Amino acid sequence: MKYFSFLVFIFFFSCSKTVEDRCFIEGDKTGEYIEKKPYTVKQILKEKPKYLTIINLKKYRSFKQDSIDSSLFNSISREEFERRFKAKEREFENFTKKISEQFSYFSKQEIGRIQYALAKNNMGYWLLKIENNQPSAYFLGLSFSHYYFNKTQKEPIVKDGFFQAEGSLVKIVKMDGLPGYDDYTPIEEGKLFKINLNDLTKDSDHDGYNDIFEESFGLNPTNRDTDGDGINDFDDLNPMYKTEKNKFTQLYELLLPSYGIEDLREEHYSFNVYSSDCDYFHQINPEFRVLFVPEEESKQTAYVRVTDVFRGGISKIKKDKKDLNKVYITEWGNSSSSKYSAEYLNGKWTLNVIGGYII
Repeated sequence: MKYFSFLVFIFFFSCSKTVEDRCFIEGDKTGEYIEKKPYTVKQILKEKPKYLTIINLKKYRSFKQDSIDSSLFNSISREEFERRFKAKEREFENFTKKISEQFSYFSKQEIGRIQYALAKNNMGYWLLKIENNQPSAYFLGLSFSHYYFNKTQKEPIVKDGFFQAEGSLVKIVKMDGLPGYDDYTPIEEGKLFKINLNDLTKDSDHDGYNDIFEESFGLNPTNRDTDGDGINDFDDLNPMYKTEKNKFTQLYELLLPSYGIEDLREEHYSFNVYSSDCDYFHQINPEFRVLFVPEEESKQTAYVRVTDVFRGGISKIKKDKKDLNKVYITEWGNSSSSKYSAEYLNGKWTLNVIGGYII
């Protein structure tokens, strides 16, 4: 038995990746994009969250009609566009003041002194709430790859203790020649999606993020400080990992998107999400909120496995075989990519663009 246990230990140790494995590569390979096969209705229903109830409607607003009405907004005169735009700004003015411009809004509802809004950002769908001038945002955990909420909601979005929204089950269609732009096609229409408000608003660790959000992105729903750095997840720009200082972390920080002088610490619900196992990348001190997703699909959460929440990425590091102070690294977005050589001298990195593309 002892011999067997020793063999298991040796096997596990030999299969465990080191920092070198997780952060450095040989050659120029930075990963290959493989388009996933869209889910069927049966697959979506089988893997839907337990807290979600789906009701089939006999009378409903069709996906086509909702899409046509939404597209008409882009084909009207400039004057009419500005009039509607300003009207929508006024309608959701209180939400943009209290939560800032982190969302696009679908529908609004007032119940007494409580205001609700159905909204969406790059992370997914949210139910927003303002009560006694205090804003809250509750992540729905329903992938926009599978669930489409009508832009026009005919019924209240909060009723009898439930969030509810009409829409369709959909699949995403990639648009040729338009990188980063996706369209939808319905695979089953006429749905009413319902979530009990008690399930939706549950925040076990009282950190400001509901449990559904934390479980969807790999944060700890029962510990308000997931990485143990002394900063509440809600106020932590890098809530998954402790910040460290080393030269390779500095390199990754140089390649993060720059937002100028704007202080984004109050943008609590917007994140740049990266797929990376690299310890040096994890240890960054960013100016905009970040989350990290494991590279192996089997280690990802159910939500991330089916939802494209990535705006871009940064590759592993390739060392120069002749110069120990020189490395190569690639950064990319939805429609561009830049390859750099980076040289570390006198405690600082110097970056030079050596390739890339813009579409």
